[in-house]
Amino acid sequence: MSSGRNTMIRTLAAAALMAVAVSANAQPYPARPVSLVVPFAAGGPSDVHMRNLAVAMGRQLKQTVLVENVPGGGSNIGPARVAKAAPDGYTLLNHNLGLATAPTLYGKLEYNALTDFDYIGVIVFESSVVIARGDLPAAGFKEFLGYLKANQNKLTIGDGGGPSTLSALLLMAATGTRLTLVQYKGTAQAMNDLIAGHIDLLSNAATIAAPHIRAGKVKAIGVTGRSRVSTLPDVPTMEEQGLSGFEMVVFQALYAPKGLPKPVHERLVAALQGALADPQLVAYFQKVGAQIATREQATPAALQALLKSEMDKWGPMLKRAGVTAK
Repeated sequence: MSSGRNTMIRTLAAAALMAVAVSANAQPYPARPVSLVVPFAAGGPSDVHMRNLAVAMGRQLKQTVLVENVPGGGSNIGPARVAKAAPDGYTLLNHNLGLATAPTLYGKLEYNALTDFDYIGVIVFESSVVIARGDLPAAGFKEFLGYLKANQNKLTIGDGGGPSTLSALLLMAATGTRLTLVQYKGTAQAMNDLIAGHIDLLSNAATIAAPHIRAGKVKAIGVTGRSRVSTLPDVPTMEEQGLSGFEMVVFQALYAPKGLPKPVHERLVAALQGALADPQLVAYFQKVGAQIATREQATPAALQALLKSEMDKWGPMLKRAGVTAK
């Protein structure tokens, strides 16, 4: 009788433990804070944008979204970490155009952008601005080009990874010059060094560069997109000033480790779309002159297509420009 009773007790205990486990696993997502990995240093455009997005997505998810800066390696350390993370929805990745150019610029990577992530959606689009230290002796674009070519062996340009790298390479290719690239873990420190006169040139997001341009701390050379930006209406594009085909528009997007459960994936897509309609986030992006992705663009399919098309565009272009992997 004792043996039967013990067996019954063990059976009931096992059933109780299973019920607890099922209950724990059945907790609605997200049951704890979500980490948003930004592969750039704090203070740069991606970091600032994502801190604003994190607040809006937190409201949608009813959970805290924590920004984690993981800079370095040409912005490749962050995505490598996220690619290896558990696909449970608690680790997300923000990246920009640099994810599309990384295979060409850096060769062997510890991740594959096309196969190691689940796509969430595009967040925002923005142009960059090529800027110079405030005392660079060039009054206009024509004078700037002359000075650039005459002093290319002495001039430096900041390389904060991602779009800033791409702009620097495009500038050299378009002007037939070879400048010294000074590498940084992000554009925030590069901007500080430009203002201090430690480097000569930098390409940075218009959202970050505009206040420093208006304050006279740096000189605007030209906008990298095909059209001027609302926050700097008097600054012409590089193409307007004679550099035909010079175009770089940065997109910010959201990814997760490959293999998300379908309900979690759908929840994140809905949270992103809801966040992009959040009045406070809309007001922020309008203030800095960035273009918010449409609902159709803030989808996995749209992001997948955009990333692939940008890879197909920039890979051959960089190779034609003589760019080799680092």
